[in-house]
Amino acid sequence: MTATDLRTHAEEIQEQFSDQLDLTVEDVEERLDTLVNEYKVPTSEARRSVINTYLDEAGMDRDQLGGGGNERKQVGDVDTAEEWIDLKAKVVDLWDPRSDAVAQVGLLGDETGTIKFTKWSKSDLSELDEGEVYDLRNVVTDEYQGQFSVKLNRTTTIEQLDEEMEVGDDEVEIEGALVDIQSGSGLIKRCPDEDCTRVLQNGRCSEHGEVDGEFDLRIKAVIDDGMDVHEVIFDREATEAVTGISLEEAQEMAMDALDTSVVADEMHEKVLGRYYRVVGPTFGRYVLADEFERITETTDPEAVLIKARSI
Repeated sequence: MTATDLRTHAEEIQEQFSDQLDLTVEDVEERLDTLVNEYKVPTSEARRSVINTYLDEAGMDRDQLGGGGNERKQVGDVDTAEEWIDLKAKVVDLWDPRSDAVAQVGLLGDETGTIKFTKWSKSDLSELDEGEVYDLRNVVTDEYQGQFSVKLNRTTTIEQLDEEMEVGDDEVEIEGALVDIQSGSGLIKRCPDEDCTRVLQNGRCSEHGEVDGEFDLRIKAVIDDGMDVHEVIFDREATEAVTGISLEEAQEMAMDALDTSVVADEMHEKVLGRYYRVVGPTFGRYVLADEFERITETTDPEAVLIKARSI
């Protein structure tokens, strides 16, 4: 966004709230600039986030300006990265941050399940207490290995609520044939930034640009239980266990062949058409394989694949 575009958006928003809040165009422009140029938020999301903030400050309902506020979602409905939303959730668990950049990290939950949250140190937000319920406005979603999370930033507003909330159990168990390994499986590279770890595409991180990635392993599998198909993520530890291929061995294979795709090909040979029982939480459309075991199949693996491909 150019400086002129930024100014235009700021003028429009300031005019919208001129009767309710004592705002200057410069105030609004600074908020927009922080989101767009510092946090790299898309223009439309930045505008919506700023409008949402001023709606809260003015004590106005979101429909009083014809919309423009964030969508309020439940934890189980979070299935898109880099989306600005509102949540009402309970702090289920707090963990020790592993970086000075993180003020708090843990799990939020509602009746639909749980989701990881991160609150940045530079956001200068109030502390969240374990067991308490909060109304959280202007949080941004993220995704890692199929697991969605939310991040609290300097534009986030936190309101503690005097109410109880039951947190749902989002763990599932599936049993069936592994009928497909999706693109993005095998030996991959992730962004080395400690607050990112996104999978690189052609050596580039969508947030940090061209970087020297760090190798990792994963399988994005499809398991057919006979009635439905389930997308399952095996992280590095699970991938090493289910395939018998370590990260170091995968790197050697790729180096010898000068091609990382040989790792995924080898994984296909080892797991495709086999039967597994998988237990783990659901995040969006994915099941994370926290626990799994190989089941002795009673049919030919090749016959299973032929049947699956004919559906």
